Amino acid sequence: MSSLAKPQQPSPELFFDTMNAYQRTAALKGAIHLDVFTAIAEGNTTPGAIAARCHASERGIRILCDYLVIIGFLTKQGSAYQLSADSAMFLDRRSPAYLGSAEGFLASPLLIDAFKDMAAAVRKGGTVIDQHALGPEHPAWVEFARSMGPMMAFPAEQIAKLTGADSGGKWKVLDIAAGHGIFGITIAKHNPNATIFALDWSNVLEVAKENAQKAGIEARYRTIGGSAFDVDLGSDYDLVLLTNFLHHFDIPSCETILRKVRAALAPTGQVVTLEFVPNDDRVSPPTTAAFSLMMLGWTPAGDAYTFAEYERMLRNAGYSRNEIQPLPASPQSVIVSRK
Repeated sequence: MSSLAKPQQPSPELFFDTMNAYQRTAALKGAIHLDVFTAIAEGNTTPGAIAARCHASERGIRILCDYLVIIGFLTKQGSAYQLSADSAMFLDRRSPAYLGSAEGFLASPLLIDAFKDMAAAVRKGGTVIDQHALGPEHPAWVEFARSMGPMMAFPAEQIAKLTGADSGGKWKVLDIAAGHGIFGITIAKHNPNATIFALDWSNVLEVAKENAQKAGIEARYRTIGGSAFDVDLGSDYDLVLLTNFLHHFDIPSCETILRKVRAALAPTGQVVTLEFVPNDDRVSPPTTAAFSLMMLGWTPAGDAYTFAEYERMLRNAGYSRNEIQPLPASPQSVIVSRK
């Protein structure tokens, strides 16, 4: 027998699985709505017990949970189900790291509709939906602000650590496209001498203000309503947060806002950019690189830019020092820039 490995037999499985991949989203969304993960974490491990806890049919629960085993969210021993490590951390409603609320934005009709005609988006080179993400006061960003805050809690803590927020310096902080406000609020919680200026559409800022009040930092929380491209940003900021913002735009637009931000910085200020930054090959790491497709379907000209592209943008905008720091257990990276 030859020692050479036989070529892999072509299989239609990838085609079949990918054409049916919408069922993964539907199953996870259904499980979150039914609170299946919390039910199992509470000790309801059999189809009957889970069904009683979730007010659902036993047959439906058994089929759903088996599917969740297949795609990696649950494990199964005999007829009993348990949470995977990821599910225990992120999908048990009692966990401080619970992310289930993010499905309100990530699986929303507004977002999914942008991908119904991918061929048309590819032909055009950008979104084909009329009410795309960059429209003024777009209601999607209110849903984003209400849903995505918990998912940003970990990177917000990492940014607070990277910037030395615990030093307690008298900081003036600008949070551009603040959304839920978690990034600026986290800085303020670490630094009692930081004042936050949150910039976003006025309807979105209502959510940020609610979160600032819940965090007890509302006395140090200011808001600026409007587009970052149009409004007066102010000046002398010690820290500017550009979190998940630049990927919505083409390179000339990114350079425009980066120049405007640089002009608003104090001489020793720094800009922190949080982004999906793929490798130069643009196909790795997979989750990071795949974000480009999100931007193709959802924005007119956005992209997941490489660090080489970000560094070129930043240098063209006048920044002299730019350092990238991958975040642990995250598909995103932080770029710290200075004048």
